Amino acid sequence: MTATLVAKNLAAGHGDRSLFSGLDLVVAPGDVIGLVGANGAGKSTLLKLLAGLTAPEQGELRLSPPTASVGHLPQEPERRPGESVREFLARRTGVAEAQRTMDEATQALVDGAPGADDAYATSLERWLDLGGADLDERAEEVTDSLGLGVGLDQPMTSLSGGQAARAGLASLLLSRYDVFLLDEPTNDLDLDGLERLERFVKGLRAGTVVVSHDREFLTRTVTKVLELDLAQQQINLYGGGYDAYLEERDVARRHAREDFEEYADKKAALQDRAQTQRSWMDKGVKNARRKASNDNDKIGRKFRSEASEKQAAKARQTQRMIERLETVEEPRKEWELRMEIASAPRSGAVVATLREAEVRRGDFTFGPVSLQIDWADRVAVTGANGAGKSTFLGALLGRVPLDAGQATLGSGVLVGEVDQARQLFHGSESLLDAFRAAVPDTEPAEVRTLLAKFGLKSDHVTRSAATLSPGERTRAALALLQGRGVNLLVLDEPTNHLDLPAIEQLESALDAYEGTLLLVTHDRRMLDAVHVTRRLEIADGKVTER
Repeated sequence: MTATLVAKNLAAGHGDRSLFSGLDLVVAPGDVIGLVGANGAGKSTLLKLLAGLTAPEQGELRLSPPTASVGHLPQEPERRPGESVREFLARRTGVAEAQRTMDEATQALVDGAPGADDAYATSLERWLDLGGADLDERAEEVTDSLGLGVGLDQPMTSLSGGQAARAGLASLLLSRYDVFLLDEPTNDLDLDGLERLERFVKGLRAGTVVVSHDREFLTRTVTKVLELDLAQQQINLYGGGYDAYLEERDVARRHAREDFEEYADKKAALQDRAQTQRSWMDKGVKNARRKASNDNDKIGRKFRSEASEKQAAKARQTQRMIERLETVEEPRKEWELRMEIASAPRSGAVVATLREAEVRRGDFTFGPVSLQIDWADRVAVTGANGAGKSTFLGALLGRVPLDAGQATLGSGVLVGEVDQARQLFHGSESLLDAFRAAVPDTEPAEVRTLLAKFGLKSDHVTRSAATLSPGERTRAALALLQGRGVNLLVLDEPTNHLDLPAIEQLESALDAYEGTLLLVTHDRRMLDAVHVTRRLEIADGKVTER
């Protein structure tokens, strides 16, 4: 079924803060609309509105036909206890809810309830449209092709991070919605997963709205871009792909700044002229009064009076010109994450070594690996999910016990790490307390100031760290790098949950960083943007240098 989703004059906010208003959008079959904007601009809120999960403050939504299915696939930071992989896939594809509705309709049919025939027919059609009839067979095929490597009846909570990412991708590839609303579908996917996701999205006939921080994914998939500009309180829809959007946006911002500067210059010049004319008028009046007291020349008095009146008329004319100027509002300055990474004194020449290191976990073996990281090496680490990247980092840093071999950190090494799970900020203590535990010599006022630079204000620092969003925890982890000196920087998927402006700021900070860098990322644009001196590829527990 092809379907069109129409939003008219939507408005939403958080408390007394408006996120957006007057939003119009048409999601037609074949559209792939990239939804972009800074963290907090309302992207996830808009997806929930489009899905009908929350009601807008004003405006309306229309789905044509009304029976079409809208699939809202949010990023899920937690796995539900007791839910198997099979149940997870059924829930995410909408088949579980369709099955429940059909079971209720079947019981009503058995009970002879009025209208039961139509209700059952409708529920059956929806279950079939969503792929319920052959979901199990397709699930086996898709999860095998993704290399999930576990049975469908295994609990989701028992999966590794890489396996959970594959299960999430499988749930998307198995979905048969009429409209897709995707919230950060690229998070935690490896390069193979990203390519599969791109092929799936580009092959959809259904209309799609996608929120993603992956610039290469956006470039390859989207046909339009809807920008929620929080700073300017504007909503802008751009035709064309992501690269065209970037170019048009930059041109529009430059023109807006030029228009304001032209307006401001013209207004200032007129105000200066008016001030000069008023000054001349005031001097003329004073001179006229002074001379009138000892001058009986009527012609002279008349001339001076007329001159003063002319100056007054000119001043009034200039004031009217100022009032007739079409006001051009100054573009608001956007908040920027001006990130720096505080460098500690350099470590020794050898930063870290692995000698015939092995880690064994069930059927998986990492190694044996022999490797040396030297001072100022800038190392990019890539590989598929489950290949052993996190095990490699843990072994190198001494966090993961070795079953064979040796791991050594060099002298004077001070590690700064942003781990994939952002575990430092998952506890029940407040963000302020969790942060201070990592930098105990820093005063609370300094901590608050530093966190504010990363967009974490007073209402964030007093909250339990575990209640922060994934993006907020990532910002806190990055702030910690600025709050204490490091000379070995370890970043494990640092772009996950960051908005696009923050990713660009991180890349700039990495360019300026002079210590040793270990960067694990699947972000293809970041791999191109950040200067590295070495590249390590990890596959099936083996490390090769490219």
